[in-house]
Amino acid sequence: MGDNWFFYVLYALVVAAPLGLYIRRQVKREVQVREAVAAGQVFSEGPRGQHPHIDVSHCIGCQTCTAACPEGTVLGMVGGKAAVIQPHRCIGHGLCADVCPVGAIQMVFAAPGISADLPYLTSELETSVPNLYIAGELGGLALIKNAVNQGRDCMDNVAARLASEPAPEYDGELYDVLIIGAGPAGISASLRAIERGLKYLTIERDTLGGSVSKYPRQKLVMTSPVEFPLGKTLKKMALSKEALLEFWGPLCSREDFHVHLNETVETIGRGEDGIFRVRTPKGEYCSRAVVLALGRAGTPRKLDVKGEELPKVMYRLIEADHYVNSEILVVGGGDSAVEAAMGLAAQRGNHVTLSYRKSSFGRIKERNVQRLRTVVKKDNLEVIFNSMPVEFTEKTVILEVEGERREIPNDYVWVFAGGVAPNDFLKSIGIGFGPRDLTRESVQEAAAAGSMR
Repeated sequence: MGDNWFFYVLYALVVAAPLGLYIRRQVKREVQVREAVAAGQVFSEGPRGQHPHIDVSHCIGCQTCTAACPEGTVLGMVGGKAAVIQPHRCIGHGLCADVCPVGAIQMVFAAPGISADLPYLTSELETSVPNLYIAGELGGLALIKNAVNQGRDCMDNVAARLASEPAPEYDGELYDVLIIGAGPAGISASLRAIERGLKYLTIERDTLGGSVSKYPRQKLVMTSPVEFPLGKTLKKMALSKEALLEFWGPLCSREDFHVHLNETVETIGRGEDGIFRVRTPKGEYCSRAVVLALGRAGTPRKLDVKGEELPKVMYRLIEADHYVNSEILVVGGGDSAVEAAMGLAAQRGNHVTLSYRKSSFGRIKERNVQRLRTVVKKDNLEVIFNSMPVEFTEKTVILEVEGERREIPNDYVWVFAGGVAPNDFLKSIGIGFGPRDLTRESVQEAAAAGSMR
């Protein structure tokens, strides 16, 4: 009998030990989730683009989605079910939906109220202007994978539409489609146009790669596995700016890849004959369809601060290692600002001050949160919350910190206050703004009624 009791006690310990560790981990996770939810309520703007919607009636609580999310605490477990607890951190990777074993997660767009400053788009990615499409960030989606997929889908939609419509009579050179922008979406659309046998031309105001080409050197680019047209697959989850541009190189060096670089589109008009006329400083191009694959950042937003016109005040950082032994101020609270501050702090002899107007960072990636904690400990990067620059001088910067003014020595300033989206340009074309996923017919009816002006 005594041996039996010993066996029962031993068996209970074997079962209880891992069970106790599991319960302890779950309790710890619940605490972390509550903290994340509290942070999410502070930054409650919600997602601005694609994000997960979870059907809790199908969720089995396996936590596969929470482990797959590369942005940290976007998802968490609440009451044994997956939940979106920090929607402001979501940038639309979609990995959570890919790995869910029961299909309980669907990627959806932001609510109409959130997307009021985004262009109207049908499910075919068509705007309120017939045969004018939008792909990528301009339509509200971040992430290279999304841009690539939308560029491809746009061209499929263009090809199907043009095949169903009679070709207009036109004496001059007429393209099937003009693609405005040669970033990820524009490159994908161009390659798909080659596959589809369409007569196309891509116009880019800067260099190949669009906004990616302006990233700081060796900037880590977050992506997801995605297949480009013409059978080229990008398999990595993260890679440097240089590696991404190198990946694109062979694709964009084909003889049938037609792109005009350093050419800015000034106006886009659509005549009664249905033909688009796109004007640039170098001429006019005509086409049956247009795909806008522009970035959303547009021109950098300025602070309207005294002394902002000084040469030392800049809005884009590409070569951090060109700046050494300097007192530097970085203004902003997004990933670009944080990454620039950390990059500059890593250079010889620099002391960097990162100024942010809020009390904490709310929208930066989890990997930047972890890196920033490490860099700050080295004493060459100081973060000042609740602060704003009020004046730039030749050798100093005056900050207002919680109502008090503080003057600090300064050689260079970088401002990362976001960009001014090209909404005025889009409206000049006739593109309407508002809720997502309208049918083509409802968009055109609303346009005719004047509600999209």
